[in-house]
Amino acid sequence: MSDKVIILGGGVAGLSAAHELSERGFQVEIYEKQVEIPGGKARSVPVPNTATPGRRALPGEHGFRFFPGFYRHIVDTMARIPYPGNKNGVADNLVDTHTIMIARFDKDPIVMLDEFPTTLDELIFTIKSIFKANTDLTENDIVFFAERIWQLMTSCSERRLAEYEGMGWWEYLEADRHSEAYRSLFVLGLTRSLVAAKAEEASTKTVGDIFLQLVFNMLDPFVETDRLLNGPTNDVWINPWLEYLTTQKGVKYHFGHETTKLHTDGTVITGVDLKKADGTTFTITEKAIYLCAMPVERAATLLSKEILAIDSSLYTLPLLANDVNWMNGIQFYLNEYTPINQGHVIYSDTSWALTSVSQKQFWKNVDLSQFGDGTVKDVLSVDISDWFTKGLNGKQANECTKEEVKNEVWAQLKKSLNVNGNIVLKDEMLVNWYLDSDIKFTPFEVASNEEPLLVNKVNTWTLRPEAYTRIPNLFLAGDYVRTFTDLATMEGANEAARRAVNAILDSTKYSGSLCKIWKLHEPVIFAPLRWHDANRFQKGLPWQSHIPWYFKIPVLCIKLFIKVFKFIAKLFKKKK
Repeated sequence: MSDKVIILGGGVAGLSAAHELSERGFQVEIYEKQVEIPGGKARSVPVPNTATPGRRALPGEHGFRFFPGFYRHIVDTMARIPYPGNKNGVADNLVDTHTIMIARFDKDPIVMLDEFPTTLDELIFTIKSIFKANTDLTENDIVFFAERIWQLMTSCSERRLAEYEGMGWWEYLEADRHSEAYRSLFVLGLTRSLVAAKAEEASTKTVGDIFLQLVFNMLDPFVETDRLLNGPTNDVWINPWLEYLTTQKGVKYHFGHETTKLHTDGTVITGVDLKKADGTTFTITEKAIYLCAMPVERAATLLSKEILAIDSSLYTLPLLANDVNWMNGIQFYLNEYTPINQGHVIYSDTSWALTSVSQKQFWKNVDLSQFGDGTVKDVLSVDISDWFTKGLNGKQANECTKEEVKNEVWAQLKKSLNVNGNIVLKDEMLVNWYLDSDIKFTPFEVASNEEPLLVNKVNTWTLRPEAYTRIPNLFLAGDYVRTFTDLATMEGANEAARRAVNAILDSTKYSGSLCKIWKLHEPVIFAPLRWHDANRFQKGLPWQSHIPWYFKIPVLCIKLFIKVFKFIAKLFKKKK
């Protein structure tokens, strides 16, 4: 097989695959639809018509970045991207967050450490947060949720796939039986903000696995739960990445080339049709390896009946392509430094499922006065994860004009943050704003989205393909491919690319090392309980809450830690 690889799609999956292949001596060419900006959904963009003489355009984003502590694949790649002054390459441009805020309509926010407390002050802060929070959760809510999370922690991987994959998060948490606060914080908030999916449809396997990873990170004093980039995404990550690949590794990156068709002779891929940005088309007919690194909804359009005749398993891709939702960003440029929280904010009561991060506090070396008209002091970057529920204005986001989307998001933010006399956002602070250009507005029609996000609905794991196909020179890399990450993220895209590259290396009889792939972290302390559940599962038995006596030692260790924590909490309460 040829040692040349043609990659269709230049987002995180395509760049990740190019990185691994080029470092192993393969010739790589990438064809990307975007005209000027690499990075796909991870890209940042210069906001059109905002640059003034001597200054850059304002920095816009498809959506803000989020690098949880359990991300290993993408961070490993970032550490191998050179960056001036950094020992660990672009990975050193990741900075830690410290707190998570849950903002609510007309109520004080809940602020929690997003990491294990390592000092007395941090422990006191954690305890204060617990006792001060007026969540309206009942004791039954909290106990039941804890029991359900314990079940996930102690369930074997076989049960998670066989049972929880086919169960919605709403059903698993029995949302109908509990309070409105329970549904808002535990059921709806997690699914809409984390995976942009409806709780009734989101796979419990996916939501549960990712939630457990965040919990495990928070309980591990050696792992940061959340990290962000220290500047606009393309400045501190994507552009250095592309420069490294093209100047040092010989990768050819072609902008403005949209893939429209794959050709086959009935056995292998023989070529590909491409459309340039000016509308002209041409065909590549090279004997090469073809790696499709496009989003699932675009990859599905390439599956002609001739291709499906060779590999009928790909019939599931058009079905999977229907399981997409919208999760796009809007940035508000403020004339005051406004660090709302030292990390992400989840707006649990917002009908449009908003989350945000105040950027400047993490962009220590970015001089915002060199952007726009020089008056911007901070960037509030917001993700809109629900475009199909009515807002305060009585309209769905996709039914609004661009200006109406801006006004409604701003209104929902103010209603969540400006509470009990504390005014965080004022209209006069707003200098400018930018809504992701992937959202297209047409008069008298609902808006459309050029780059939706795959969501993991119940029973869709079987629809997802492997990174290899039955066509010897066609491979798949995208966040829809089966991965341990199992979520449409940069991490999932990078892992999928590594799996595709490994399959290519195997098919070409490559004698060097394969790409490293990591499983999701499962604490060793729970291993005996997962083993016990695996034995029960193999015998056709349900998960068991009762723990055999010989497995209680590790559990007693956990209980001892909880008792110590509660004792300290009681002491603190007495002092108050």
